[in-house]
Amino acid sequence: MHGADDCVCPYKTTLIDSRCGSGVTPMKIKYCTKNFKNGTKPVYKAMKDKFPDIKMKKSDCLGNCKTCRHECFAVVKSKVVSAPSAEKLYKELKNLIG
Repeated sequence: MHGADDCVCPYKTTLIDSRCGSGVTPMKIKYCTKNFKNGTKPVYKAMKDKFPDIKMKKSDCLGNCKTCRHECFAVVKSKVVSAPSAEKLYKELKNLIG
C-alpha cells in the first residue's frame, strides 16, 4: 500500500483520502434540488456532461437554506461553493476541478 502523497490523478477527478486503501476516492459534487430554481439545474447538467467521471448527486435539501435562498450553490468536499449566478458557480466548480 502506498501513502496519500503517492496518489496522483492527472484529471483531478479524485480526492486524496488517506482512509481509503488506495488513497484515492472519487470527487463528488452535491446539489440541492430546491436551489435549481435559482439556476443551478443547468450547472448540474453541464457539469455532468463535461465531467462524467465526477459523481454528481442531487438531494432534496442540503441544509444550507440561507445560502439557497440568495445564491446558486453546490457542496464539494463538505464545503459550500456559492456564487451570485449560475454562470459564476459553473466557473467556480470548473476551477476547483482544474
